Amino acid sequence: MSLPVLVALVTVGIALSVLAVHFTGGSKIATLAGADHALSRFADDFPDEKVATVRLTADGRTAFLDLGQGRCGFVHSVGDCFLTRIVTRHDIQALDVDEAGTISLRLADFTWKGGRFAFADKADAKAVAAALGPHNPSLAKEAA
Repeated sequence: MSLPVLVALVTVGIALSVLAVHFTGGSKIATLAGADHALSRFADDFPDEKVATVRLTADGRTAFLDLGQGRCGFVHSVGDCFLTRIVTRHDIQALDVDEAGTISLRLADFTWKGGRFAFADKADAKAVAAALGPHNPSLAKEAA
């Protein structure tokens, strides 16, 4: 078999494999249907936790759950699955809230570094930032 024919066959085979994964749902991104869905998903991993408030991001991919006592629960979509975490103020390396209602969060957790989370309501962004609150003076200046 000549090299050009082999390259063409491999290219077509890879393209067909990618399309098969995509059309069978492999590239689907999970979203939360609402606060009840976020609570249910969080309760699967942390059944004993009492949640005071649930705040969803505008895209429905992340929920912040206020657990009180400086703790916050997360339900975040990763591909077609959900990641859940409990974060304390000491887990936060950087926290910033902009005027548009977007939180930039960097965590010390090597398995999930955080990200940028946009809220439809600026009040939700401020409430989440307050719940996560600064734990050191440098973060207090950023959050103010």
